[in-house]
Amino acid sequence: MGGAAFDQGVSDLLASYRAIPPHATVRLAKKTSNLFRKRAANPHPGLDVSGLDRVISVDPEARTADVAGMCTYENLVAATLPYGLAPLVVPQLKTITLGGAVTGLGIESTSFRSGLPHESVLEIDILTGDGEILTATPTNEHADLFYGFPNSYGTLGYSVRLRIELEPVKPYVALRHLRFTSITDLQSAMDTIVSSKTHDGEPVDYLDGVVFSANESYLTLGRQTDDNGPVSDYTGMDVFYRSIQEKTTDRLTIHDYLWRWDTDWFWCSRAFGAQNPKIRRWWPKRYLRSSFYWKLIGLDQRFDIGDRLNARKGLPPGERVVQDIEVPIERTAEYVEWFLTDIPIEPIWLCPLRLREPALPGADPVRPWPLYPLAPQRTYVNVGFWSAVPVTPGDPGHTNKIIERKVAELDGHKSLYSESFYTPEEFDELYGGESYRLLKKRYDPRGRLLDLYAKAVKRQ
Repeated sequence: MGGAAFDQGVSDLLASYRAIPPHATVRLAKKTSNLFRKRAANPHPGLDVSGLDRVISVDPEARTADVAGMCTYENLVAATLPYGLAPLVVPQLKTITLGGAVTGLGIESTSFRSGLPHESVLEIDILTGDGEILTATPTNEHADLFYGFPNSYGTLGYSVRLRIELEPVKPYVALRHLRFTSITDLQSAMDTIVSSKTHDGEPVDYLDGVVFSANESYLTLGRQTDDNGPVSDYTGMDVFYRSIQEKTTDRLTIHDYLWRWDTDWFWCSRAFGAQNPKIRRWWPKRYLRSSFYWKLIGLDQRFDIGDRLNARKGLPPGERVVQDIEVPIERTAEYVEWFLTDIPIEPIWLCPLRLREPALPGADPVRPWPLYPLAPQRTYVNVGFWSAVPVTPGDPGHTNKIIERKVAELDGHKSLYSESFYTPEEFDELYGGESYRLLKKRYDPRGRLLDLYAKAVKRQ
């Protein structure tokens, strides 16, 4: 991208901020999103972030990158892989932005050893609600903003530039798919692998899992390797998640491994018929990607296509159940078995995570990230499920509400990218209410940005 292009992008951003009426809420002028909750239309111009969508520079010696806030992980990985480097955590979908993953959380199969994307940020320039761009680091005068920014979803400001750590990666990833007929056995094996970072004497660099049913689930173990050899391709006719059931071992290039889930949006492309071999044969390869499925989702939201098709079949409309939740690893089998019994959705994704050790200098040793307070030295498992169930008449969000209650009962959290139904008191307890209010008072005293509860629950 270069410094001059970045500087112009910053100038355009600030000019767009000044053009927003003083009484208006400040929002992004962004055409795409990876959020699954509806938002109220913005009647005013938004922030112009179109010039902040690239990598500024890569320092292969220091293993760092300076990245504009709206740079997608697809562009970020394309800039770092030629140096044999990658971000420590690369979320699953190509169009997720680095800034979005930091302010809204992200996760992937390195999270059991590298935590979440915000834990590899070294410093961040943030445009606050007052129109100032502040540099926040773990130890400077804006350290409170640095630690409070994750899970704030743009309500404390927007990332302009981030400096992140990178790690060396090898050209290939060798996979092993371990099958389990018991969720409890899978939980035990996952716990052991997270602790030792090995299995059967081999290192484990990547770890996630898929549950197809109570008696068919898998852990996928990835190991970086330099060894040449044949590799699989899941960007055409073959579907990655189906290969988990069919193979015990596999190999991918590091590029294709990082984007293994994007081609079919995990398994959600089946809703559009893209996994039907007769349709897939004619489906343009450039449209086998999450960004195109997002466009189809947008059309569905705009015209209620799914509900109309259900009505023609005599079926009720659907309640969207699109969520990622975290529960402590020792409660994972309990949660998954409950889910499989009570919620008619499959498959589901599992991804273990732990906060990085040691934590960044200056971090609170008890709750280093106040708006999403995971406990240090404790393993959690992200459970992802993305589908719809029949609506419950007279109770909007019925299924999502019972999921929220179950997750809270098991000492867990859920991500806020989708619909939420918490009371203000519940939300405060789970998402750092008092810490958030202090940050809001300091960095957005005029309330130019939305409140987190209003944005995540009221969907303003």
